[in-house]
Amino acid sequence: TGWSCLVTGAGGFLGQRIVSMLVQEKELQEVRALDKVFRPEIKEEFSKFQTKTKVTLLEGDILDAQCLKRACQGISVVIHTAAIIDVWCVKSRQTIIDVNLKGTQLLLEACIQASVPVFIYTSSVEVAGPNSYKEIIQNGTEEEHHETTWTAPYPHSKKLAEKAVLAANGSTLKNGDTLWTCSLRPMFIYGEGSPVLSHLVMESLRNNGVMRSVGKHSEVNPVYVGNVAWAHILASRSLRDPKKAASIGGQFYYISDDTPHQSYDKLNYAVSKAGGFCVDSRLSLPLSLMYWLAFLLEMVSFLLSPIYQYRPPFTRHILTLSNSVFTFSYKKAQRDLGYNPLYSWEEAKKKTTGWVISLIEQLRETIKTKSK
Repeated sequence: TGWSCLVTGAGGFLGQRIVSMLVQEKELQEVRALDKVFRPEIKEEFSKFQTKTKVTLLEGDILDAQCLKRACQGISVVIHTAAIIDVWCVKSRQTIIDVNLKGTQLLLEACIQASVPVFIYTSSVEVAGPNSYKEIIQNGTEEEHHETTWTAPYPHSKKLAEKAVLAANGSTLKNGDTLWTCSLRPMFIYGEGSPVLSHLVMESLRNNGVMRSVGKHSEVNPVYVGNVAWAHILASRSLRDPKKAASIGGQFYYISDDTPHQSYDKLNYAVSKAGGFCVDSRLSLPLSLMYWLAFLLEMVSFLLSPIYQYRPPFTRHILTLSNSVFTFSYKKAQRDLGYNPLYSWEEAKKKTTGWVISLIEQLRETIKTKSK
């Protein structure tokens, strides 16, 4: 009756939350937490869970087939969150595609060889788009089959990896059993520990508390990290249930919650205004002009590429991503997985705001110490 779970990317923003929820699951004997490296504070946090469930920390590379083979031995469920999330293309295209696509393919193969029956993939809303800032999608659904046309490495690699995961559903495992897979597509994830928010707070402190505008023309439905983690728990329960696995296997699900539809700027302001921050309200160039400027900068980057790696300050993909009306419903996840958000918008906002304020205080203290 006991079961075990491997979580990849377990030291990350979402991975940590999944581990902390998993250890409260009934009959769970072991959580194997895999990541390239664990920060000391995460090791300490995970050590607190040992009283409930065995938590084994594994440090290894998602591209190391032998490491994955060992990690999967005796495992019942794999939750695969490990990825390079890089829309700015800070890392090389090949690195992003290797980790996000090849890493997923290697893990699927390790699951088949080790006879792991359940594989849950953390995808992204970016595999659906947006493809144009002129296109309006509100409360989109899985039946509408939206798909990104961008070749930028992050959405492209996530799209291909998701296709590989869903295509693997129904594969025969080494022991003769069946592999059941599904994919969860969260909206933009916010909450305590968000690396995006953390970077924005540090940048804003250097700018006297003025937050850079990252998308005043957008309308999105961000999702709280605790609710995304909860969706993964429910997916693991559903795919472990033989009665449900056949109908859920091979499916993808949008994961949103009851956070109000709003721009990225409004969300950032909502969780940071208590810390005395405000969003830059200066007028910006028209979006159509910015789009053509981005095209020119991309051309410059392409022409210089044989002799110099020039990274444009913004691209057409970034502009589209941060200025589109692009929202999705969680009704299918509610129907098939029994998903209902655990945290309300008010709770999520309160928790995130508290973390932002403590981060501001911590960073101010660090700055003071350095200036002495």
